Amino acid sequence: MASSAEFVEFVCEQLEGTGVVRSRKMFGDYTVYVDDRPVILVCDDIAYVAMHEELEEPLAGCPTGIAYPGAKERYILDIDDRELTHEVIEIVLPLTAIPKKKTKKTTS
Repeated sequence: MASSAEFVEFVCEQLEGTGVVRSRKMFGDYTVYVDDRPVILVCDDIAYVAMHEELEEPLAGCPTGIAYPGAKERYILDIDDRELTHEVIEIVLPLTAIPKKKTKKTTS
């Protein structure tokens, strides 16, 4: 089951005020970026955030899950809790690198 565009839009709305927010569809699900950093993975209408040591305290007691087969375990973020979501993004942003753009190979 893929994520709905409406849920991804809601996730992006919840992140307003944390930076420049955008989403990108990938394989039927989505990655949500803040300031070009991939911070939330949305699969099957569930918001996942990477497990970082710095998130252990604010997300203590939160459920964890695996977004898709072969993926690493992640925290399941209660996206309805806007205050917690903003706190998590504030912690995760400096820990998340901006992905490098892939260069296209040219043939000579």
